[in-house]
Amino acid sequence: MLIVFEDERLVAVSKPVDRVVIPGRGEVGEPLRDEAERLLGRKLLIVHRLDREASGLVVFAKDADAHRALCAGFRGRSIHKTYLALVQGSLAEDGEIRSPLREFGSGRTAVDPAGKPSLTRYTVREKFSHATLLEASPVTGRRHQLRAHLYSIGHPVLGDARYGKERPVGNAPRLMLHGLEMSFKGPGGKAVVLRAEPQADFLKVLELYRCASASAPFSASAGGPLTPS
Repeated sequence: MLIVFEDERLVAVSKPVDRVVIPGRGEVGEPLRDEAERLLGRKLLIVHRLDREASGLVVFAKDADAHRALCAGFRGRSIHKTYLALVQGSLAEDGEIRSPLREFGSGRTAVDPAGKPSLTRYTVREKFSHATLLEASPVTGRRHQLRAHLYSIGHPVLGDARYGKERPVGNAPRLMLHGLEMSFKGPGGKAVVLRAEPQADFLKVLELYRCASASAPFSASAGGPLTPS
């Protein structure tokens, strides 16, 4: 775990893959919140979660006021989240997915007419021979939203052992989903942008796809190929 930002109200950390944020039944290993509390020597409050299989940005509040403000931001959709997702197949252009999503007792989320309204927007970052790197933003905050939405349009996230016809998708060694950035208005209306750069295991898979591509990867206007920070 790496602390990427800290002030008097909150702390932001970069979560590695295969770590839970909070304790759960049958989970093995120290939860991320417990590790952060141990390192900082204080109690922290949960603001949001990130799938165990994913990596990236997780924010904790230090006090009740900060917790209320951040939770209200998530409910009101005034907090903007951006993820990196390496998906199977070729996506030609930027787009959005508006399919309603429904959670099932099995723990899966799927497109269903009876589900809740859901919106995902994505931007093409790089193209490879058999995969596409996206920057994706879940405007609504449904469980497994990005994974379920991308699977529904035929482009599941590589390494996904839950959503895909083959599991894990593409035999990738990890789920290629990373919480990259979060932005919101802080006290006094000041813009706050938090960012957790992709970790080494994520970048290694990207490099393998670059090397395997028949030609140099396309770089969209969002930025060039990712490299370690």
